Amino acid sequence: MAKYGEGDKRWIVEERADGTNVHNWHWTERDCLEWSRARLSSLLAGLTVLDGEGGLTLRTVALDKLDGEAYVNIRKGKVIPGYELSLTLSWEAEAASEAGAAKVAGAAEVPYLADENADEDPDLRVTVRGDETPLARRAKDAFLARGKPLVLEKIREFVAAMAKGGPAKDELESKKTPTKGAAPAAAPGAAQAAKEQVPAPAPAAKEKKAKGKDKEGFKTIEMTEKFYCRAKDIYEILMDENRWKGFTQSNARISREVGGEFSLFDGSITGVNEELQEGKLIAQKWRFGSWPDGLYSSVRLVFDEPESGVTIIKLKQTDVPEEDKYGNSTVVENTERGWRELIFQRIRGVFGFGI
Repeated sequence: MAKYGEGDKRWIVEERADGTNVHNWHWTERDCLEWSRARLSSLLAGLTVLDGEGGLTLRTVALDKLDGEAYVNIRKGKVIPGYELSLTLSWEAEAASEAGAAKVAGAAEVPYLADENADEDPDLRVTVRGDETPLARRAKDAFLARGKPLVLEKIREFVAAMAKGGPAKDELESKKTPTKGAAPAAAPGAAQAAKEQVPAPAPAAKEKKAKGKDKEGFKTIEMTEKFYCRAKDIYEILMDENRWKGFTQSNARISREVGGEFSLFDGSITGVNEELQEGKLIAQKWRFGSWPDGLYSSVRLVFDEPESGVTIIKLKQTDVPEEDKYGNSTVVENTERGWRELIFQRIRGVFGFGI
């Protein structure tokens, strides 16, 4: 073992006299709470929701409150955002009538906005300040229909900005080491000759590589779950949109036909049925709305009933992307947790199929 100070300098991370964290080798943490306050305020304040349609004007006023924490960790150029926030946004509406203009005010609250749920839209609650007058109810309904999607879109912009480094983004760009010089372009003839000289890989080798591991940038989720019920009972629950609405407390649309489409958790998950065998198999193309456009995973739920009243479900989900289109790298973890906690455990609790 080398003595202190005598090791190979290529493997030693030294303190520099100028204090530079070369290539962001060391962990650095940046507090982003005030940046988040300013960014969310600029995104959410002063949004026009309705501009006189139906005699109603509706707009957001200001970001009244932002509590919690927000930061980004950076090492070797990799950004890991962390945030747990709650926010309150004020809004106001005005309606013209023969008696003159009537006004009403309210609030939109996001009680929990966190990096662990970055691939899902947060809960948004709309309230009216004051009495529930007909105008107040009308304004609240209008905000839910027109304002909520607009606010959630702006929040997604904030989430995407945090995934890219938040206030540290410009600093990261400036610290990127420039290349020493681009290699000269090869002449077209030379490039074509080199291309022709490269032998094609053997088909057997390609097939072996494909079977050996996941595609780069994708993962496979596998789990086995036990339920105390008949296989046909839990199959029916998973294919019945009314029961989905019941145990998830969210909207669902489910086709029971091969080739039919489905939409779960208020449209957060969509897909197509590929193969259905009652009480035996559900195979689907399946995606989150936050995944890159056009990208689907493959889900297979195999039902086995080893004894009467006991069902084993084997889930295999392939081609799950490691990152969503906003750059968040918690997709696999969140998807696996969603299956276990938001689907399987809730089915056990609601329908009494055991723990």
